[in-house]
Amino acid sequence: MGGRTVRVSNPDKVYFPEREITKRQVVEHYVAVADPLLGVLRDRPTHLKRFVDGVTGEWFYAKRLPKGAPDYVETVQVRFPSGRPADVLCPTEPAVLAWAANLGTFDFHPWPVRRPDVDAPDELRIDLDPQPGTDFADAARVAATLREVLTEAGLRGWPKTSGGRGIHVMVPIRAEWDFVAVRRCVIAIGREVCRRMPAEATVDWWKEERGERVFLDFNQAARDRTIASAWSVRGTPRATVSFPLRWEELPDAEPDDFDVLTAAGLLAERGDAHAGLHDEPAGLETALEWVERDQRDHGLGDMPYPPEYPKMPGEPKRVQPSKSRADTTGKTVS
Repeated sequence: MGGRTVRVSNPDKVYFPEREITKRQVVEHYVAVADPLLGVLRDRPTHLKRFVDGVTGEWFYAKRLPKGAPDYVETVQVRFPSGRPADVLCPTEPAVLAWAANLGTFDFHPWPVRRPDVDAPDELRIDLDPQPGTDFADAARVAATLREVLTEAGLRGWPKTSGGRGIHVMVPIRAEWDFVAVRRCVIAIGREVCRRMPAEATVDWWKEERGERVFLDFNQAARDRTIASAWSVRGTPRATVSFPLRWEELPDAEPDDFDVLTAAGLLAERGDAHAGLHDEPAGLETALEWVERDQRDHGLGDMPYPPEYPKMPGEPKRVQPSKSRADTTGKTVS
């Protein structure tokens, strides 16, 4: 690949028993989609989700560069929410994809930044996560409203299947804001979607409050939170692939149609639906106005961060409502 030879060990090892898909076929998938995938990953800090014993075994995230990496594998230093630095994989050429696949990598999880500026996201990502009782079709309906909201904010979304029941919408932005501002914009955009379809969409962080709705997961925009990239193999029995789509394709899409055995052929037939994604990045000025409006007019500020994050300024308490209790003054305390 790219003039380099990548050795694949134990290529006939079965990774997906239900369909008898082997390690060799996973590597071949990544060779076939290397061009668009490298366009997604190039110069981005990237975590690897590794299934060294296949989909039925234990998996883990490799956030630091694995030992023994060849010389052509590059890194970039990032800081985790704890403040600790780490040298993280930074893909720059096709051979890196095959090398990672040989390590048992199914998913590539890139940060929404590119070196050298790893503190300023150039993508706003929205994860539509169907809750129990909802499915991909529900997520597609919410995505249609999300598209309208993004357009009103002067933004353009690019949808893809998650590889499961959900949908990811990638929004190219100018790299002029930090993670905190981008996350607040995702919250404001999500709230606007929920105002338009409250019975179908939610931004409630606590699962007990979500009901049978599609959750717009704003915390995927927090530092060090990532989603599987387009073209990534997912850890599902069918070996599904997160597949880029055009908006007109989304309502009739079947996520199970996109897998290790079909993705390369569909790419050759349809082309890359996300080609040109970063040609015209937009600004967050309108979305930031919505952030201020929500606080001023509706008393809606920040939302809770995940539990492993340090307490953030202006963040509400991190306790689910059912575990809160009222003090003697009637105010709710943790």
